[in-house]
Amino acid sequence: MASKPFHCNQISFTLSITLLSLSLIIFLVFSRSNHNIIDAFKHNPPPSNQRFRNLDLLQEDINGKKEIKIGLVNINSNEEIQYQLPGSVVSTVHVRFDRVSKKRKWEDFFPFRIDENQQNCPEIPMPALEKYQDLDVVVAKLPCKGWSGKSGMRDVFLLQVNLVVANILVESGWVTPEVKRAVYAVFVGSCGPVQEIFRCEDLLRKVEDHRVYKPELRRLKQTMLMPPGSCQLAQPYGETGKEAWRYHSADHERLKMLKYSAFQQREAYATVLHTSKDYVCGAVALAQSIIRTNSTRDLILLHDENITPESLVGLKAAGWDTRLINGIRSPFADKDSFNEWNFSPLRIWMLTWYDKVVFIDADVLVFNNIDWLFVFPQLSAAPNDKTLFNSGVMVIEPSLCVFEDLMVKVLEMDSYNGSYQGWLNEVFTWWHRLPSQVNFLKDFEGEDGRRQEKILDEISVLHFLGLKPWMCYRDYDCNWDKEGMLRFASDKAHEKWWQVYDEMPDTLQPYCGLTEHMNWRLKKWRWIARSLKQPDEHWKIGVTDPRQYNLGA
Repeated sequence: MASKPFHCNQISFTLSITLLSLSLIIFLVFSRSNHNIIDAFKHNPPPSNQRFRNLDLLQEDINGKKEIKIGLVNINSNEEIQYQLPGSVVSTVHVRFDRVSKKRKWEDFFPFRIDENQQNCPEIPMPALEKYQDLDVVVAKLPCKGWSGKSGMRDVFLLQVNLVVANILVESGWVTPEVKRAVYAVFVGSCGPVQEIFRCEDLLRKVEDHRVYKPELRRLKQTMLMPPGSCQLAQPYGETGKEAWRYHSADHERLKMLKYSAFQQREAYATVLHTSKDYVCGAVALAQSIIRTNSTRDLILLHDENITPESLVGLKAAGWDTRLINGIRSPFADKDSFNEWNFSPLRIWMLTWYDKVVFIDADVLVFNNIDWLFVFPQLSAAPNDKTLFNSGVMVIEPSLCVFEDLMVKVLEMDSYNGSYQGWLNEVFTWWHRLPSQVNFLKDFEGEDGRRQEKILDEISVLHFLGLKPWMCYRDYDCNWDKEGMLRFASDKAHEKWWQVYDEMPDTLQPYCGLTEHMNWRLKKWRWIARSLKQPDEHWKIGVTDPRQYNLGA
């Protein structure tokens, strides 16, 4: 019995020594990290906020390489930095470029309107890239002054630094379509790089305000082919699948034969339903509209528990692959409001078995094939107003690390108008402009009827703002009956929706029925319009819609 306490003391003593040793090792590692990172530079020490500790951060990636060449971006020329790494010859070069004019504002690169046929963007000067074709690492000091995590990064010089680094990495790493060198970026700054350019999947490590990236060059190459902002339409580079930045054509043909190849592109259209079944009809019509364009892409619908089994039967019959999700609550919505769970579309970033997803709201119809949208990178969308995009149609690239980042930002980032779309615009500030005809917003304020008809005959996608067609009588657009909704009223647009309805199988049309409450509401609006003697006189039209006689609960 006397030996047992003695044995425990031995174990305790051993654990203490082990913990002490581990603590000493950790201290030495951090001490080495904090000293060697600085001591590796043979130069006059810069101010403490200009200490670049990237060699230690990169050591496991570039260790053993005989020659290492590092480019310095936004680092003063008088900082004569000499890097050292055991067993390697390290040289540095300052990347020269003219700073973008201080007179340039973010709005210059993300204007409200553009002439989509004559496109011009202000200049963002780039370095002479041919001088920097042999770099292994690019170190950039980010101009984070004035940056706040509460709002998006809308600083032109910050964008320029990111574009300079990205273009140099592509120039250095992209040797031929078959040969790509490993290149790295190290960013120093509290704000971090532009996430639409340097993706979280490519982040190797982060220590304090230092981040090391090894970009996937095919994606980065395509991103650098995009315009510097929404001041110009993004071009569908890669439409044939044989452009240099895509998979090499020979490999592409070979990989098509491998059914389960990791490189095989999988793509889908997706929509999300939450809170109520009010948009089930819209989703049914959306699926049918995509199918009638002979699209070859998958259709996937995410829904919460509020969508009934009966509705799911109709949605599946319409063509959707349905998946149950947990809703995501909006931090800007009141409890039990309709938009309380309207952050649920963030779940589309979890569809990681797809390479690309085109998200489409359930109040949208597609009239021409838009499968060509899948060649665009994240985040591509049509304009809304000011510097903003409309989230009703978006090209995104599913990613768990993006989803996790978005979930963190739900509580950290503001929304310019308290909405999901407003919040998304604060997160993705650098976006690519799709033509308005792939997400035409049904807002005809100031447009005459003839102009409306011309527009509606030319567009590929129509986004039904205001009161939805299936919530009106089919006889006319009920937006005419509400004074505050007149800008969204269009009988021609209303008619286009009902044409899709008429082409639906008879088994799907009941999912677009009227309820007693909807019918009562329509009659109330008509009575108010009649009382006000609205000059359009739609309230005089006799209602023949048969749905008014077969009401649901």
